[in-house]
Amino acid sequence: MSKPIFELVDELPTGGTTIMALNSLDFVIPGQWQNLTGFTNTIRTVTGETDEAMVQAIGDRAVYLYNDESQGYQRAMWLYQTVDNAAGALGAAAMANKIGQDISFLGFLSNLTPKPEKAQSLDLCVKLVVELVAFCQINGIPGDSIGDFLAALGDYGGESLMRMAALVCFDGIIPLGPDFINMGLSTISQASPDELEKNQTFKSVSALIPGGNPAGQLGFITQSFDSVKGWMGDFVGSRNLTQQSLLNNVKGFVDISADKLDYVGAFLDVAVKYYTHTGTQTLARRLIERAVAEI
Repeated sequence: MSKPIFELVDELPTGGTTIMALNSLDFVIPGQWQNLTGFTNTIRTVTGETDEAMVQAIGDRAVYLYNDESQGYQRAMWLYQTVDNAAGALGAAAMANKIGQDISFLGFLSNLTPKPEKAQSLDLCVKLVVELVAFCQINGIPGDSIGDFLAALGDYGGESLMRMAALVCFDGIIPLGPDFINMGLSTISQASPDELEKNQTFKSVSALIPGGNPAGQLGFITQSFDSVKGWMGDFVGSRNLTQQSLLNNVKGFVDISADKLDYVGAFLDVAVKYYTHTGTQTLARRLIERAVAEI
């Protein structure tokens, strides 16, 4: 079993690359995301509870629910963490030493390999499906409930909306450009089960992707991405998001020169663990809300 949930929430960083990257997206979803860290602090913030004994009771119940393996919470956490780690630990060690300092982007270029468009498009599709499957695990519904996910997506807020914003911006628009939705769809529609199996991101999480076998999983990923393309298109269109507007904001924490744009996606891939970070926050919130309801 992984670490207890209270430890994961207590260990969430308050600064560093991931936080700077997420803060750079505040203009996309203004005021939606606060970097809520610390387990007790999260309980107090989510519930408004001030009574120490009550805070303790809620925390105990949340920990109990997370530890119950018949629930999907640990599987959701595994998905969030694994899909982030699959992106590659290439420059991660070098970056860890620089957390909180100004990161010299150019210093990492020698360690980074931009992904071919096809691999990046597949990653985008797989990561979207991870969000869908994790949502189903957290809510105790069958893992292939695309309709339930789509209905919920319309109400996404806070850290969950931030995770989708990061997916669209960091895995979609920045590496693939404005046509990322069609690129993702055409790549996944034309991919063979064999190609999917060779994709590192898919390989890491395939155990929990519905479909039964690679061909079935490919069908499920294609159907899921196709279902969410309208939401993604509206998200981008209603906010007038462009590669340039995003890069201008990312420049706040990464020194980018115009001829190195293809490296920005690779850098974000390695340095920004947005799934793990916001996923831990989402899980903590859901567990606390459920714990309160059950006490």
